[in-house]
Amino acid sequence: MASPPWAWTAIAGSSDVVDRGFVTYSNDAKHQMIGVPMAMIEAHGAVSEVVARAMAAGALDRSRAGIAVSVTGVAGPGGGSPDKPVGLICFGLARIGRPAISQQRVFLGDRTAIRAAAVTHAIAMIGAHL
Repeated sequence: MASPPWAWTAIAGSSDVVDRGFVTYSNDAKHQMIGVPMAMIEAHGAVSEVVARAMAAGALDRSRAGIAVSVTGVAGPGGGSPDKPVGLICFGLARIGRPAISQQRVFLGDRTAIRAAAVTHAIAMIGAHL
């Protein structure tokens, strides 16, 4: 069985390429830790491409990294709405000297499957932009 995609930091030497990570589940954490404006979160919701771009840009600004990726979404089983259903995930990616970009996907499955798919997609985004 292959290792789950989030286990890549378990590899010896991964600190040569991974600087840090931010876990910003709450809106306050998004604002305090990575500088996402509260007005942006209130206007668009935490699960939005605009917030995902701001998250990636804020993480990049607060690290020594050359690239940063962000993930925000509704993994379920609850919390979904008609506009933002369970499985909706927004991704942001920021690189030094370039504008942040974003993508949105809807993944199917339970919470574990949605989270695993989101991590796999985020890592693929990094790979595609290196």
